[in-house]
Amino acid sequence: MENKICVLSTKKLKSNQKELLLNADFSLLEMDFIKIKSLSFQIKNKPDLLLFTSQNGVNSVLENEKINELKKISAICVGSKTKKLLENNGFIVLESEEYASDLAPIIQNKYIKNHIGFFAGNLRRNVLPIAMQEANIIYDEYLVYENSPNHEKVNTTTDAILFFSPSGVISYLSQNTIENQICFCIGTTTAEALTEITTNIVIANQQTVENVIEQCIKYYK
Repeated sequence: MENKICVLSTKKLKSNQKELLLNADFSLLEMDFIKIKSLSFQIKNKPDLLLFTSQNGVNSVLENEKINELKKISAICVGSKTKKLLENNGFIVLESEEYASDLAPIIQNKYIKNHIGFFAGNLRRNVLPIAMQEANIIYDEYLVYENSPNHEKVNTTTDAILFFSPSGVISYLSQNTIENQICFCIGTTTAEALTEITTNIVIANQQTVENVIEQCIKYYK
């Protein structure tokens, strides 16, 4: 009997995401290599545009006491899933790009006169702050969630690893190695964290968990 391909997901998957792999006859191992903690924050000056770079940022803002006021303000964001989460919770999204580097010139060209509220995590990249500073855009940055490593040791032999963030890569490598496994990454930034470790990298076409899984299934089937 042929052994099943063993896939390690570096974060716990939703039931419909798991089913994609199990229905394709893979065996699945899941571990959360990152812990996300929402942080409370106070709005300093009321912005006229909201900027989000992740679903974690949206989830934290949804817990804020001023949420009903914030929902009346239009938003721009990074990621199709972030956009969907915002819209499902009553926000109007004016712009959405898969990468911060694609959103940056749009902000510089179209939103130069706006006062932006930027909701970020502790490991946020500098792409958007630099873009706003270069264009002299007024913005307030709010630290709304904390991303910390969860060091787990994997004792099972795996064939493929699903990675969803550079911090997930770093956390995984703190206790584990990559040998011949194929690494499936949610985006180019995550893939960059692996380039000195392995050449066995496949990058998703869209920055969604489902597309990472899809690329994995396609690779082996």
